[in-house]
Amino acid sequence: MKLWRNLYLLISSLLSLSCSMSSPKGVKAVENFDLNQYLGLWYEIARLDNRFERGLERVTANYMLNPDGSVKVINRGFLPELHQWRKSIGKAKFIGSPKKGSLKVSFFWPFYGGYHVIALHPEYRYALVAGPSRNYLWLLSRTPRLETAETESLLNLARELNFPVDKLIWVNQDE
Repeated sequence: MKLWRNLYLLISSLLSLSCSMSSPKGVKAVENFDLNQYLGLWYEIARLDNRFERGLERVTANYMLNPDGSVKVINRGFLPELHQWRKSIGKAKFIGSPKKGSLKVSFFWPFYGGYHVIALHPEYRYALVAGPSRNYLWLLSRTPRLETAETESLLNLARELNFPVDKLIWVNQDE
């Protein structure tokens, strides 16, 4: 009986951790978010290390509207040591209002994680995205390179929000 209770507690804990959708404390998603402008191809400029992207270069994310209003997510990256492309297909849905840049994303149903757009260029040229904790952060751009001033602006914001920017991995986007 004790074994089953402990197993239940372990599984429940793992599920709650893997399904965290809220943003980190003190981190707010952008308001007046326009999904239609956000859709399309984004290049990953930098990221905090995570197991599902470890070693990948030339990483992109492509967002497309599904007929049901959810968002199809196709993440793609090149693993140089194996000379092969990796692709993950997921689904994103808004958490609350579609005018706020907070979504939940799943690459393995039924598990969802938070995806929070915390900074966004007025013309949707670049974005800063946080996950459910300060261990997840991405700098995204519509182009493979981001201007120095824009990069510094995003890094300053991330620093102010207590993200460990010194641990960012700068993604090689060279062909």
